[in-house]
Amino acid sequence: MAVKYDYLIVGAGLFGATFAHLATSNGKKCLVIDKRNHIGGNIYCKEVNGINVHVYGAHIFHTNDSEIWNFVNSLVPFNRYTNCPVANYKGRLYNLPFNMNTFYQMWGVTTPEEAVAKLDEQRSKAMAALCGREPANLEEQALSLVGKDIYETLIKEYTEKQWGRKCSELPAFIIKRLPVRLTYDNNYFNDCYQGIPIGGYNKMINALLQGSEIKVGCDFFHDKEYYKSIADKIVFTGAIDQYFDYCYGNLEYRTVTFEEQVLDVPNYQGNAVINYTDAQTPYTRVIEHKHFEKFGAEVYENPCTVISKEYSSEWKPGAEPFYPVNDERNMRVYEQYHRLAEMEKDVIFGGRLAEYRYYDMAPTIARAIETYCNESNI
Repeated sequence: MAVKYDYLIVGAGLFGATFAHLATSNGKKCLVIDKRNHIGGNIYCKEVNGINVHVYGAHIFHTNDSEIWNFVNSLVPFNRYTNCPVANYKGRLYNLPFNMNTFYQMWGVTTPEEAVAKLDEQRSKAMAALCGREPANLEEQALSLVGKDIYETLIKEYTEKQWGRKCSELPAFIIKRLPVRLTYDNNYFNDCYQGIPIGGYNKMINALLQGSEIKVGCDFFHDKEYYKSIADKIVFTGAIDQYFDYCYGNLEYRTVTFEEQVLDVPNYQGNAVINYTDAQTPYTRVIEHKHFEKFGAEVYENPCTVISKEYSSEWKPGAEPFYPVNDERNMRVYEQYHRLAEMEKDVIFGGRLAEYRYYDMAPTIARAIETYCNESNI
């Protein structure tokens, strides 16, 4: 069969769509396929009662890279959304990330000096318990960074719900750093730029894929040899262990399921994201989607709202893999697959599943640009 395309791109998520945009902009012919019935991967939005719902969880674009920010804004204008999540622990609310508002809510302290004294008191107890050695797990790491009160209220039970493992069994590197601010600043990110595409992420993905041929509901693995024959090169963004028929075993993931509700109230929780950090609440957080794009009085223009409750669980075949479990066993298995990938000269592996690595959106775009430039010797 004659080759029809310069690139077959497997996966219409952010990595694949960015690569396709760069390739088509340089005169290349691309076919983009996705096994789902929509494009956009995990940033796909659907409209429900006039509200753009983040189907696969909250996605807030943020970056310090002006070139990446200018790139995405050349595709679609972004709004001024600022991520200020709130934690709910047994009915008590705490601002995130850890800042002077959090410390006031936790201890009643009002000055940075008082907050530092309280943090140092709790950190010193944790450090003393280590007897000079490095933290061996997430629990020890967190206690040495923020102390017992914040750890037990805002980290421990929430993290154990997320990962399905005790904090004492999780590696320390998961939280090498925890942001601690001695200011009354609830902006979760330190980045210069953040926001949501006006009109939702679908507009950004549509702009990226303009010029590419697209087929959804199309599984690469149903006819792998055929798809390999119709393009000069493949850009593969799916699971790397599946590509190699799980020859070294399954890589492990955490997955997330969503319980969506339409409510006949204009404003359910007053914030886009509220984390539930206690063990008794089965879900990890509640997202109220309209707050990503509507602010102030605009919230009340729509008499209803849409919320999603997020439930974290262990990945099983058939579920969507979300977060790689980057422990020693999985990284050892991944390295074996990575060595096989390096021998596939006509296949480019990229994105969170193909690289078995969690990427935020801006780094995903940067990685796709880097990959295309390396491929094209730009």
